[in-house]
Amino acid sequence: MSNHLFALMRSHMPAADRTFIEQPSGVVTYGGAVNLSGRIANLLVRRGVEPGDRVAVQTEKSAEAIVLYLACIRAGAVYLPLNTAYTLTELDYFIGDAEPKVVVCSPEGKVGLEPLARSKGVAAVETLGTGGAGSLLEAAAGMPAEFADIDRGPDDLAAFLYTSGTTGRSKGAMLSHDNLASNARTLAEVWRFTGDDVLLHALPIFHTHGLFVATNVTLMAGSSMIFASRFDPDEMLRLMSRATVMMGVPTFYVRLLQHPGLTREATAHMRLFVSGSAPLLTETHEAWAERTGHRILERYGMTETNMNTSNPYDGDRVAGTVGMPLPGVEVRVVDPENGTPLAQGEIGMIEVKGPNVFKGYWRMPEKTASEFRTDGFFITGDLGKIDERGYVHIVGRGKDLVITGGYNVYPKEIEVEIDALPGVFESAVIGVPHADFGEGVTAVVVPKKGADLDERGVLAALDGRLAKYKQPKRVLFVDELPRNTMGKVQKNLLRESYKDIYDRSRKA
Repeated sequence: MSNHLFALMRSHMPAADRTFIEQPSGVVTYGGAVNLSGRIANLLVRRGVEPGDRVAVQTEKSAEAIVLYLACIRAGAVYLPLNTAYTLTELDYFIGDAEPKVVVCSPEGKVGLEPLARSKGVAAVETLGTGGAGSLLEAAAGMPAEFADIDRGPDDLAAFLYTSGTTGRSKGAMLSHDNLASNARTLAEVWRFTGDDVLLHALPIFHTHGLFVATNVTLMAGSSMIFASRFDPDEMLRLMSRATVMMGVPTFYVRLLQHPGLTREATAHMRLFVSGSAPLLTETHEAWAERTGHRILERYGMTETNMNTSNPYDGDRVAGTVGMPLPGVEVRVVDPENGTPLAQGEIGMIEVKGPNVFKGYWRMPEKTASEFRTDGFFITGDLGKIDERGYVHIVGRGKDLVITGGYNVYPKEIEVEIDALPGVFESAVIGVPHADFGEGVTAVVVPKKGADLDERGVLAALDGRLAKYKQPKRVLFVDELPRNTMGKVQKNLLRESYKDIYDRSRKA
C-alpha cells in the first residue's frame, strides 16, 4: 500500500524546477514543495503525530500553508483547515471537538490560541506566517527532506472541514483520500487542465473551493498557480495576461464587471473562468459574456461532497444552472418527505451518490445516518430540479423553503423575477413569522446605484407574474446583503433581522 492521495499527486508532478505556486514573496517549485513537505512531515512525526491524528491549521494564505497540507497528507494525518475569521470562542469548540495533536496558527495568534490549545490537551502549537515566518519552518529546517510517506488507503481520512453551523452545532465533514483524489482527477479531466495551465488563485484556502478544488486540480494536472492574498480587481486584471484559468465566487465577477479595464483584450490569454460557492446571477453571466467573449462555467458542490455537477467545457454553459452530474456522480431529485424520486422538471430535494461523497460527520453517527438514504444517496439539503436536457437547477436550501398559508414557496422563483426588474441589483427572499399565514414571503432588495425603487413599485411589477401566494407581503431595501467569506447570502441573518416585521406592522 502507498499514500493514496499524495502518490497520485506525485505521479502527475512535472520537473522539479517547474513552478508550483508563485506568490509575492517568491516562487515555490514542485521540487521545493516536495522537499519542504518532507521536512514538515518529519517534524510532525517528531511532534507526536501518528496516522489518523488531526492537525488543525488557522493561518493566513501562503504557498507554505499549502505545503503544510501536503505534509499532513504524507504523514498520514487528517488536515483540518480553520477559517481565519474564527474567534477564540469558536476555536474553543473546534479544537475541543477535533482534539488535534498539533495546532498551527499565525505568529500573532499564538498568544491567545496556545493557552486554549494546551487546555484541550494539544501536544504542540506551531506558528506559520506569510513569507515563511514562524516556528514551524524554523524547526522544519533542521529536519531531513527525505520522508517515507505513511501508507494510507483510499478510505482513510485525509481531511475534515467544519460546516458553517447556521442551523446548530457545526459538524466536521470527514473526507477520505479517495473523496479528494477522485474528484480532483475528474475535474482536471472535464475542465481540460494540463501542465501548461496557470491558475489565478484569489480564494481563501480554508474552504473546499480554494483548497481542494483549486489546489488538488492543479496538482493532478501538474499546473501552476499564482497566489493573490485577497481579491483585488486591479491586480486580477494585471495578472490575467499570465494566467489561463480563474476560479472565483460570484462577487469576483460582479466586481470585475464594474472595472473599466475588463475587456476582450484583457481576458484574451484566459481559456476558462469558473464560478461556484454561491449562485451566479443570470445577469452577471450574460454581462460577462458580452464584455469578454467568455461564458463563465458554473458548477455545484458542497463541503460534504466536493463537486457534484458542472456546466460543460464544450457545449452550452447555461446561465442559472449548475450543469450536469460529473462522471461517476449520480444526482436525483426526490420528494423531501419520503424520498420518492420526482418526475423531470419537478422541484424537490437534491441527493447525490459517488466516490466524492464524504464518509460522515465526525463523532456524529446518528446525524450521519439521518443524512443518508438506505441506498447510499446523501441528502444535500438543497432544493432543485433537473430539466429536459439534464441540467441541474438549484432553487434554494431546504431550510430556506417558505411555507405560507400551507403552500410551499421556493425563494429562487421569486428572486429571478425581482432580479429581472429595472433598477434591481440583486435580491433575497425569506420567510418570516406571520400570524395569519405562518410565514410571510418577504423580499430584501439591493437597488442599483441611482435607481428609484420603492416597495409599491416592485409589488406592482410582480403582480400577474407570480401566483398570489408567492408574491411578497413586504419588500425591504438594503445597501447590501450579508454574505459569508465565500459569498453566500446568509439568509439566517436576514430572517433574524426581520423576524418581528409583521408583528410591528400589526401593532402600527
